[in-house]
Amino acid sequence: MKMIRFPDGAKVPALGQGTWMMAERAKRRAQEIAALQEGIDLGLTLIDTAEMYADGASEELVGEAIRQRRDQVFLVSKAYPQNASAQTLPLACEASLRRLGTDRLDLYLLHWRGRVPLAETVDAMEHLVKAGKILRWGVSNLDTDDMEELAAAGGTQCQTDQILYNLTRRGSEHDLIPWLREQNQPVMAYSPIEQGRLLAHRELARLAASRDATPAQIALAWLLAQDNVIAIPKASTSEHVRENHAAAELILSDDDLRLLDDLFPRPWGPVALEIL
Repeated sequence: MKMIRFPDGAKVPALGQGTWMMAERAKRRAQEIAALQEGIDLGLTLIDTAEMYADGASEELVGEAIRQRRDQVFLVSKAYPQNASAQTLPLACEASLRRLGTDRLDLYLLHWRGRVPLAETVDAMEHLVKAGKILRWGVSNLDTDDMEELAAAGGTQCQTDQILYNLTRRGSEHDLIPWLREQNQPVMAYSPIEQGRLLAHRELARLAASRDATPAQIALAWLLAQDNVIAIPKASTSEHVRENHAAAELILSDDDLRLLDDLFPRPWGPVALEIL
């Protein structure tokens, strides 16, 4: 498995596991827990969740999946922007830790930017690091100007920006992704299959068939072929986890990559960061 390094030296697999829209149906709980555990067994040890997902139930599901296996996992969660103040971030973090059944997060993210000044959020994150509640912190859904403001506000210890990035969402390649690479901050790419919509793309399906792969595997392999990108697809079944894992072994040729550029061209110039 390709490994990606954060600025502080921590290494994680380039392919992790997302949990958005998991824990929303009780009848799927056992299946989803089994899927997360299968992923850990296969080396997809970065698990991403958030207090927002299913109103905290996603964190509870992850907590059950990693019980007795906490030290095998790089655990990521995210805080609501309204919980990003000096007073509220410690409380939100404690609530996430309680739901996850752990004493620390490996990475804690600001889910998106709200009204709390970035400097206050930076200070609150650093206090959580000093308290041992989180090992490192980052952000999500922040565009280039936000990242520059974050750095100017003292956020030099930011480790990553988790953004919407896939074959159909390439505007960030013009400015945000180059900026992050200059800071040695990896991109965490959420919705790498565009919430499943890429599966219906005929030309992508044709390319996938020629490579004895699925459209999802091609989309993931495209992300994994890039430098400093971590993909976090969601998989609710063990079969789907195994399909995702196989994408890590799929090497796209130069011709494949050129075809994907033709099928999914990036915008001509910078566009505002897209968010789902």
